[in-house]
Amino acid sequence: QVQLVESGGGLVQAGGSLRLSCAASRRTFNSYSMGWFRQAPGKEREFVAAITWSGDDTYHADSVKGRFTISRDNARNTVYLQMNSLKPEDTAVYYCAADPRSGPTAQAMAVGLMPEYWGQGTQVTVSS
Repeated sequence: QVQLVESGGGLVQAGGSLRLSCAASRRTFNSYSMGWFRQAPGKEREFVAAITWSGDDTYHADSVKGRFTISRDNARNTVYLQMNSLKPEDTAVYYCAADPRSGPTAQAMAVGLMPEYWGQGTQVTVSS
């Protein structure tokens, strides 16, 4: 079991930036693929970005490519989501997720794999 705690959400104007953080409770975090997902009111949860355990490979949804960047610091058991050029349609609850399974799980998150562990979510609101 691993606990994930997100932080960094808030209210920002369109065009602004936010940096989300997700702190994991276990040192074995270093071997987990990590991802960010989001869910807007009345919509299904959707993939945003994922990163392999090493950080060598990242995957981003088309809707955020060029604006959002996922990264991780294994020494700090933390994964980040840098969000730039925010748009009102980015408004959602953002969830951090972790998956311990071997194989290309980060890549699989981009095409529908649901990770095993989830944080409680952090609200991001972008005003126009």
